[in-house]
Amino acid sequence: MGYRVAVVGATGNVGRELLNVLAERQFPLDEVAAVASARSTGDRIEFGESDEMLTVRNLEHFDFSGWDMALFAAGSAVSKIYAPKAAAAGCTVIDNSSLFRMDPDVPLIVPEVNSDAIAGYRKKNIIANPNCSTAQLVVALKPLHDAAKIKRVVVATYQSVSGTGKAAMDELFNQSRNIFVGDPTEPEVYPKQIAFNVIPQVDVFLDDGSTKEEWKMVVETKKILDPKIKLIATCVRVPVFVGHSEAVNIEFENEISADQAREILREAPGVLVVDKHEDGGYVTPVECVGDYATYVSRIREDPTVENGLSLWVVSDNLRKGAALNAVQIAELLGRKHLQKAA
Repeated sequence: MGYRVAVVGATGNVGRELLNVLAERQFPLDEVAAVASARSTGDRIEFGESDEMLTVRNLEHFDFSGWDMALFAAGSAVSKIYAPKAAAAGCTVIDNSSLFRMDPDVPLIVPEVNSDAIAGYRKKNIIANPNCSTAQLVVALKPLHDAAKIKRVVVATYQSVSGTGKAAMDELFNQSRNIFVGDPTEPEVYPKQIAFNVIPQVDVFLDDGSTKEEWKMVVETKKILDPKIKLIATCVRVPVFVGHSEAVNIEFENEISADQAREILREAPGVLVVDKHEDGGYVTPVECVGDYATYVSRIREDPTVENGLSLWVVSDNLRKGAALNAVQIAELLGRKHLQKAA
């Protein structure tokens, strides 16, 4: 016996990936519903690689009663209205927005890192999915923290435009084309030109000069992994369609060598190490697209601090950073708590 699962925001980038990942991982489904706003109602959307097509249902009229899980990928404004309604109807919500992440009554889960914390979902019947840049970071940090205890992390991100949505991907494509043919390249989605450029701003600025994305990485890492870890982030948007990269510098309490870290990470769940000291002996965003893993490369010791390491971390932000992590949470929920599947 399987589950009845609703995907809210099914027509967006992450929503489509949620449907793909559910199909690829053969999630035990009795029924799946594609749910979106009124403007998409009645549209047909693919489910996996089969010929099966789903008819998009109107979120405003959707009854969550009798559904086991709802995977939300429609943004904070939608989650604020409909996630509590779904949860109250007995449908467990796994929310991809930032709305509930720092709610003390809502667990923030990366299954490879803090799976035990999922038990707290019963307080509100809601589970939060972390920020895309945080998810891949903590997957790489967790095994190293267990081995040598992390004191401080300095991370610079190189984030793809798909993290902003389809309009941003279109903007990168159109600006790139316009530059080649000599047409104007006025920015609309981003504050500055993104094609052939980098923008050191992801989300809005806060009073202390950091951006909201940088703040998210700090507070979410503390909640998921360890509140004692000190972290500072500089988040940068780059002209890449899919795949986030991170240059990570870590200071540990205890001694750990690059070789030890390499071996630890090779055995870590969700991690693939590609680290050859030769041209091309590392992973780039283009190579990670469509994969489930968080890739770690360029593992080396930092001689400027005691017990320091530097890493290069790459992952598909639409997968591990969003859809895959949400489906992994659903799998964990079913396996450990709902226990309905045969």
